[in-house]
Amino acid sequence: MASIAEALANWAADLEPGPEDLALAHRSLLDTAAVTLAARDDPLAGIAAELPDAARWAAIGHVLDFDDLHVESTTHISVVTVPVVLATGGDARAYLAGAGVMARLGNALGWSHYAAGWHATCTAGAPAAAVAAGTALGLSAEQLATAMALAVPAAGGVQNAFGTHGKSLQVGFAAQAGVRAAQLAQAGATADPAALDAWLGLVGGSGELDLSGPAVPGGLAIKVFPCCYAMQRPIAALREIRHRIRGQVRGVRVRTPQATVKPLIHDRPTTGLEGKFSLPYAVATALLDEYPDFAAFTDAAVGRTAAQELLRGVEFEGTPGADGLLTGEVDIEVTHDGPPLHVRLAQPPGAPSRPPTDAELAEKFKACGTDVPALLAGADWTAVRQLLRKTFPRAD
Repeated sequence: MASIAEALANWAADLEPGPEDLALAHRSLLDTAAVTLAARDDPLAGIAAELPDAARWAAIGHVLDFDDLHVESTTHISVVTVPVVLATGGDARAYLAGAGVMARLGNALGWSHYAAGWHATCTAGAPAAAVAAGTALGLSAEQLATAMALAVPAAGGVQNAFGTHGKSLQVGFAAQAGVRAAQLAQAGATADPAALDAWLGLVGGSGELDLSGPAVPGGLAIKVFPCCYAMQRPIAALREIRHRIRGQVRGVRVRTPQATVKPLIHDRPTTGLEGKFSLPYAVATALLDEYPDFAAFTDAAVGRTAAQELLRGVEFEGTPGADGLLTGEVDIEVTHDGPPLHVRLAQPPGAPSRPPTDAELAEKFKACGTDVPALLAGADWTAVRQLLRKTFPRAD
């Protein structure tokens, strides 16, 4: 019986992308490039300058938490696989091979893996990055399986890093580990593909694979706000009623499945990074800011007196029984100087069932920098590779 690594490697080697797959790959390339360019002035861009290309671009691309998400597996697929493919000279097929493996491996790990505190973007990301890099380098199916096994030692990362540079850096480490594993497999290194099966069991995965369907089953969610995906739904819900608030907000009650806020570990954030992982701050920025953009997630914005006062008035009720970030719905009640306001929302803008329009994507790219739309106009994998090397060169 073939190992999980062999099954995934054979799937990747045989992949023949269709038009919808290629369209998703192109959108993912541009979206990832845009959110990476948006971090040009972030302190992490300097901190990560000495890292290799894949690690550097992945870490910088993730630091603003504006990159896409595979909701079913709770993994940030493109910020791992796009930098890997760019760093190894690949194209859309290499991206789709790595992205498809990451989605399926993430699904096999399951919600219980994420709920236990693992950062699934890193755990599923390292072996998937090996496939993306290996496909770009022209490895055989046997070599791809070997590369996945060689990436197993790097398949870690925990949610305690959320709200710090550690979160984006460990994503970069996973990406680079895949490149390193693929290069070693290409050079003739050996490894037992069954190592991936053993690792999957140790970290609580089911080992069940579904190799059917499109390259990336379930599609990808595009973020509308630059923060954790678990905050997208409550922010979007409150934006539907904020214009009806009269006078002072007395309190906000948020009721949603407990699982949907699992990554939101900062109830009293004091920094911009912590604010990106805070349900109370999701409420605060949604009510205070006309549009929660990058400025809403600075240290100064999170520290605003008005924001800190709102944090203390948020009451949360988590319901049991869910197993994903978009299960059920969010139910919010706002008490203010007028009659209580009530709103419910199941699918936020940008969710796979509510994909962004071309106009919405264009607006997001513009938010990432006034020059970003022009920089990415007509860009392909080669052009984006050159752009990132010019914008984020490795330190000498």
